[in-house]
Amino acid sequence: MNRKAIVMLSGGLDSILAARLMLEQGIEVLAVNFSAKLCMCGCKKTGESAAQVAARILGVPLKTIDITSDFIEIVKNPSHGYGANVNPCIDCKIYMLKHAKDMMKEAGASFLVTGEVLGERPMSQRMDALHIIEKAAGVKGILLRPLTAKNLDPTLPEKEGIVDREKLLGMRGRSRKPQMALAEKFGINKYPTPAGGCLLTDPGFAKRVKDAMKHGEFDADNLALLSVGRHFRLSEKARLVVGRDEGENSVLESLVAPGDIIFELTEHEGPLSVLRGGAKEEEFIRLSAGIAAYQTKFRAEKSIKVDYWTKAAADKKTISVKPASKEEIERLRI
Repeated sequence: MNRKAIVMLSGGLDSILAARLMLEQGIEVLAVNFSAKLCMCGCKKTGESAAQVAARILGVPLKTIDITSDFIEIVKNPSHGYGANVNPCIDCKIYMLKHAKDMMKEAGASFLVTGEVLGERPMSQRMDALHIIEKAAGVKGILLRPLTAKNLDPTLPEKEGIVDREKLLGMRGRSRKPQMALAEKFGINKYPTPAGGCLLTDPGFAKRVKDAMKHGEFDADNLALLSVGRHFRLSEKARLVVGRDEGENSVLESLVAPGDIIFELTEHEGPLSVLRGGAKEEEFIRLSAGIAAYQTKFRAEKSIKVDYWTKAAADKKTISVKPASKEEIERLRI
């Protein structure tokens, strides 16, 4: 074995600390981030992902691999089931470790590193789950978990003296205090909060994913759209997305696809809304405009003018509508 490792760097505190512990022992680190556009972390000011921020802090090279298409299929049919929402954590970890293992030869690395902590995550970080993941991914003996290593059997890099086991840790459980204390010791003060992470663990997002899968809409084209705004199911094929603030309005505008209809209030400040799958049916246009009008402080007005247009036909049309009722909003909201 040699002194080079591939570290799975999500950008969360655990993976940052795992990489730092390797650097402290003189291990050469190549950070790898598998991106499926489902992370709630990152830097809004720079547009960097959490992994990019972490790699810069650590001073290590980072390779980012987009696995969105494959990951969507995993979410649709996970062999090991879901966690509390639609998070297929075990299947996800197996998939990423298999790919990381395949990269080892080209990268010249002899072992893999993750930031997992025994007992921290209820689905994928139980002792039995850790063993299942190792076996299914074919990484037993070459997968080192530095934060919780002393709770586990020694790995090959430890046995061969590449890594000093005495300098590894024995963290376990869901408390974040040990990690935060270690981060302070290392002078690491920029990392995502525990509330960040995979969107599939978020109940609101999970509900949208379930709806999209039910209606055959869970694919790469719709994935980014699911993560922004308020969502309304207008029919089997029609979905309306309403921005919640200026930032989401901008994101929505960037996600508009051919065939989508865009809505914006004519005379008042309000959200940008996007109708997907509604074609140009008058029924859906009026309903969408009414929902958009409701999502403002002007919802009590009897009639509000709303502009609408498509990406292909930039000429705006205007419609006057009565804002939707609260009952309609509750009935249609996903």
